[in-house]
Amino acid sequence: MKALSLEYYKIRRKRIWVMLSLFLAAEMIWASMSMSISISRSAANASWEALIFSIASMNGLFLPIISAIVVSRICDMEHKGNTWKMLMTTNIGRNHVYTAKYICANSLILYGILAQAVFIVGFGLSKNISGPLPFSLLVQFVIGTLLTTLAITALQQWLSLTVRNQAFALCLGMLGGFIGTTSGLFPAGVRHLFIWSYYMDLNPVTYIYSASSGTYVSGMLPVGLFLAALLMAAIFYFAGNIHASRQEI
Repeated sequence: MKALSLEYYKIRRKRIWVMLSLFLAAEMIWASMSMSISISRSAANASWEALIFSIASMNGLFLPIISAIVVSRICDMEHKGNTWKMLMTTNIGRNHVYTAKYICANSLILYGILAQAVFIVGFGLSKNISGPLPFSLLVQFVIGTLLTTLAITALQQWLSLTVRNQAFALCLGMLGGFIGTTSGLFPAGVRHLFIWSYYMDLNPVTYIYSASSGTYVSGMLPVGLFLAALLMAAIFYFAGNIHASRQEI
């Protein structure tokens, strides 16, 4: 708790939550315009499933970049201030600092994911979308998005703490955004190798294409992909923690 409190104290003036809010606002404005146009063309598109699917597909672009920026800003303090040596003079181990940074970064992004859930509810009610509020789908949307983000932030933190130049970490985030956006074009066997594609795969709503139209289908999160994302998050986190803790400073 002491290391975690120290992380929140160090970022108090960096206004990371402001940057995060601006990125999310851009995504939600884009989603609002897209859904409004879609509903104006066909009333059949006014559904909770379509709204959740739209946000999940945009997350493939936005959240990898947001995660890269948030993690980079939190980790770069140790490189610029060369504070690793100072931390070693205290009784706080590097592995504890690593864990504190991971929790700090993901708590900020969890705020963004919950804001997306609130936006889905607010936009749906403002458009008078028929049907009851899909509480189960919203919970699954939050869980799937958070689990994918946990794996991505673990990978980003590993790179941000072991490579001083943060341009590499930001490039990885942009590459992840590109893969997340285009993942639907890949075969499933290839797509599932890239964690950034899981924003779409760990989504309770899918879009089934037919010859002339498509249909939104809701269901449960796929257990196999859920476990795969959980395994990737654990591997990236523990490998990064061990590597950063043993790295010479």
